[in-house]
Amino acid sequence: MPAPPFSVSAEANEDVLVTMQRELQRALRKPRSERRWGMVIDTRKCVACSSCTVGCVMENALPPGVVYRPVIDMEVGTYPNVTRKFLPRPCMQCENPPCVPVCPVEATWKRSDGIIQIDYAACIGCRYCITACPYQARTFDFGENWTDNAAQGSEGVLALDAASKYETRPSYDWGTKWERAEGIIPESPVGNARKCTFCVPRLAEGLLPMCVTTCLGRATFFGDLNDPHSLVSELSASPNAIRLKEELGTHPKVYYLM
Repeated sequence: MPAPPFSVSAEANEDVLVTMQRELQRALRKPRSERRWGMVIDTRKCVACSSCTVGCVMENALPPGVVYRPVIDMEVGTYPNVTRKFLPRPCMQCENPPCVPVCPVEATWKRSDGIIQIDYAACIGCRYCITACPYQARTFDFGENWTDNAAQGSEGVLALDAASKYETRPSYDWGTKWERAEGIIPESPVGNARKCTFCVPRLAEGLLPMCVTTCLGRATFFGDLNDPHSLVSELSASPNAIRLKEELGTHPKVYYLM
């Protein structure tokens, strides 16, 4: 397996996380409109450990049925010549997102840096955007919690109460603090569509997306595609780099190395 190329700014034997963190700081010094966040996922390194999925769930306090970054297990080839391949699937953050124009209340929009966001206060839960997304990257928050209908024996009441408070604690998701409870105004995702935002609150604090930092195999790369010296720019130009469903004209900003 050939080693991925490294940025000209990378130091010898430096962990790619350190390199990407430095590139992130460089990108954040530019105006938002001059950045173009992108991601490259090396499927040759992915072992389906689901660390990215679990890290994302913890970072965003995701409820049952809401997954921002599933890892798809695929069988490739024809029997008996078959193998398995794993495909992490975040939101593609499309340049031409089909989810945006179908929203009747303009609750979904594209930021100047290319990240697609959902305004929970404006969303009416019609789910048109979920149907429009060709990557199945959106899910719906039905207001369920992991602790719903859990047995409450005499010894587990305190633990269950603590877990319930953890699930409904104030969170940020795409940068605005909200309480995850039905009827809370403004900004609660209950009854609304939800999706990956490349961890906008972490980016605002100068941190890489959670899925990038938790990837055990260093298979996920993140950075500014407008920076020609960044890892993501170099990797996205690799001969074996592809984007999903390019024929649709969505122009995803997530690339895969196959």
